[in-house]
Amino acid sequence: MTDRISRRVILLLAVTCGVAVGNVYFPQTISPLVAMGLEVSADSAALVVTATQFGYAAGIFLLVPLGDRFPHRPLIVTLLVLSGAGLLAASTASALPPLIGASALIGVATVVAPLIGPMAVGLVADDRQGVVSGTLLSGSIGGILLSRALGGTIGEWLGWRAPYLMAAVLSLILAALLTRALPATAPPSGQKYPALLAESMRLLRTEPELRRSCFYQATVFGGFSAVWTGVALLLTGPVYHMGARAVGLLALVNAATMLCTPIAGRRVDRRGPDEVNLISMSAVVASALALAFGTLGGAFGLMALALGTLLLDVGMQSGMVANTVRILALRPEVRSRLNTAYMTCAYVGGSAGSWLGVRAYARFGWLGVCTVLLLLATAALVRHVRAVTPASCQAALEVSPDSSQNSARNTRR
Repeated sequence: MTDRISRRVILLLAVTCGVAVGNVYFPQTISPLVAMGLEVSADSAALVVTATQFGYAAGIFLLVPLGDRFPHRPLIVTLLVLSGAGLLAASTASALPPLIGASALIGVATVVAPLIGPMAVGLVADDRQGVVSGTLLSGSIGGILLSRALGGTIGEWLGWRAPYLMAAVLSLILAALLTRALPATAPPSGQKYPALLAESMRLLRTEPELRRSCFYQATVFGGFSAVWTGVALLLTGPVYHMGARAVGLLALVNAATMLCTPIAGRRVDRRGPDEVNLISMSAVVASALALAFGTLGGAFGLMALALGTLLLDVGMQSGMVANTVRILALRPEVRSRLNTAYMTCAYVGGSAGSWLGVRAYARFGWLGVCTVLLLLATAALVRHVRAVTPASCQAALEVSPDSSQNSARNTRR
């Protein structure tokens, strides 16, 4: 198969993924500013983050299956316009309830990245799918990092409404560009909408490898969300006395993640996803231990937070590359529905992680957040070791008869 999509368009799609995913993450850095601007508690303002992530999970479940039913270009452009409208509505909210409602709408509409991934994989040769997935994920990571950095900086400079306005403008510009740049695609399925929704649930029930990947991402991403929701409270609290800009600058330290995900994609292409999953989960467990030293404050505490969040981001995103390649290879004709089940589970886990992170921080402080991350990452690692060990044993059994025969021949000689 030859590529039907140019590298230039792939880069534009990576930017689109970054802008769309960034809409889910920049509220993490400005929630303290929202609390001050709307005169509510920090815990209440953090509900904006949770509402966006729950909306994103709902949008993935309800809208991403349409990628198997409708042409991608009009679907992606329409969602970008709707997310731009939601961002504009959020920027004008005068109280917390309408902001939470607008945040849920933003989450529902800004689901173009899960649509772009399966579309792009279907437009390139099989031996480039891991690299393309890694490139798109690098765009998403760049969006996560830059949205948090710019959100915090612009929020402190111009107020918490300004990041919403900036994101709205970017979404609408990309909608205009993609109207011309995206190639025409034919939907692989003619099923009606209710059948598409049911199919995602059926795939989750009938595909063990899908369930395994969903569990990995839900647990690891839950810990990731707990940390990035809690770290905003830590840095702006009595231990560090910093502003929202500091959270964004901490996120920029993790820019190296953008270089790691294409490497992870190439390793998945060569060695398969299981090895990358093992390495990434081990990195996340190590990150929980490093992050715990953030309670010490000062320069040493900041170094611990930088190292811990870097390990966390690299581990989570590299694992996502492995999981994505695994599930999209299961049944090419239902890629959007496979991705629907996977991403829904991931963001339900992320939403639960944000909620747990706020609660753990309120009750136990930063060490409580680190404990949430450690428990979730350990659960994923134990599940993975149990899953791959039978295969390793089977491979050893298949090799052992030949080895025994060779040993016997050598002994006779």
